[in-house]
Amino acid sequence: MASSSSSSSKVTLKSCYSVRPMELTWCGRLPLSEWDQIGIITHVPTIYFYQPPQNWLTPSTKIATTLKTSLSKVLVPFYPLAGRLQWKENGRFDIECNALGVQFIEAQSSLELSELGDFSPTSEYYPYLIPHVDYTLPIQDIPLVMVQLTHFKCGGISISLLVSHAAADGQSSLHFSNEWARLARGEPLKMAPFLDRNVLPSKKYCNTVVNEWEFNQQPPLLLGNSDNFEERKKKTTVAILKVSKTQAEKLKKTANESWGEPSNGRGYTRYETLTGHIWRSACKARGHGNDQPTGLGVCVDWRSRVEPNLPKGYFGNATLDVVATSLSGDLMSKPLGYASSRIREAIEKVNDEYVRLWFEYYKKQEDFTKFQDLREILGSDEKGPFYGNPNLGVVSWLTLPIYGLDFGWGKEVYMGPGTHDMDGDSLLLPSHEDDGLLVAICLQEVHMDEFKRHFYEDIV
Repeated sequence: MASSSSSSSKVTLKSCYSVRPMELTWCGRLPLSEWDQIGIITHVPTIYFYQPPQNWLTPSTKIATTLKTSLSKVLVPFYPLAGRLQWKENGRFDIECNALGVQFIEAQSSLELSELGDFSPTSEYYPYLIPHVDYTLPIQDIPLVMVQLTHFKCGGISISLLVSHAAADGQSSLHFSNEWARLARGEPLKMAPFLDRNVLPSKKYCNTVVNEWEFNQQPPLLLGNSDNFEERKKKTTVAILKVSKTQAEKLKKTANESWGEPSNGRGYTRYETLTGHIWRSACKARGHGNDQPTGLGVCVDWRSRVEPNLPKGYFGNATLDVVATSLSGDLMSKPLGYASSRIREAIEKVNDEYVRLWFEYYKKQEDFTKFQDLREILGSDEKGPFYGNPNLGVVSWLTLPIYGLDFGWGKEVYMGPGTHDMDGDSLLLPSHEDDGLLVAICLQEVHMDEFKRHFYEDIV
């Protein structure tokens, strides 16, 4: 962590521990489902900032002790997170449940929370508030969970959490962190995790033709390009844009009145309307020609889309990425409802039959690496799917319980994603004040100002 830069000198690493389950837990190989082993299999960062009251600040060890003790307790029911990934053949892996524990880092900062401004992930200090994962190490040596507690000069703290996406998706990661906070407050576990990953029994859909293109499609390239290598190299920047409740409602009204009756008679959702607006604005900001194909990646949680639904507390990955497609010219010239209808069409494909067809397709694959985002592990930006120009990926946290994580000293003053610097990565989350929405988006630097202009002007 230490370096000669002024940013890193403001944050000093004090100690590093391994926190293990408080009681004996089952040891052995936990087979992962196909869903755990596709897409992003590296760690996903989130960060929480707090301003604890004085009675929590003395003695100075009180907060760290509370966190480590409760973490040790919660790792008993969530024992796979204390284990390690183990490679098998052909890019597949399991979790070795061996109770080696999670990494807990304690750091001290000479900054005050006020110096972080609006806590935007563009802050130069963010990389030093989040644990660094050394992917040059053998994968079986890397903890699945890493936590960093940073004490600020003003008495404020930050807690950053890295969770391996191979072990848990967003829903499951939040299940873990919310139960951890409950135990820290002295309350009992609310819902134990359901750890069996093999709960999707096979069904045969004899009349369904599997479209191989659908399973193997890649996002479109810029016209005239045979690959996306040059686009991957361009400098990016991150912005967090605020959308008021009034603006969000206006977008929904515009979409629903501008493109006929939505399928199923249900009006377009906040996600479908705001994401459609982001997609159109990005096409304009990037200066696309009318005949430029563009794709929008949507991450769909299918826990309640299969029959029967997955058990409550299912712990693992239960999401499927689908791609909405269009020509940029259609998105830019047609009303907002058209973009929303393309997104609705992609999402509604994800039903029981569709999920099982994917599941059967993945089971038959000999080599899994082609489905995995291995950029960080392989040290190359040229691996894995790319949702940068001319495409986007928009993940929704709108319905996830991301706020109110109280370890005993009160709720956070801010919660947000960690750093993300890939062109086209974007995230929707509710405003912390519950009065609107936030769009965290990463684009190439040359496109960001134009994107902001179209984003707000087109709402008006």
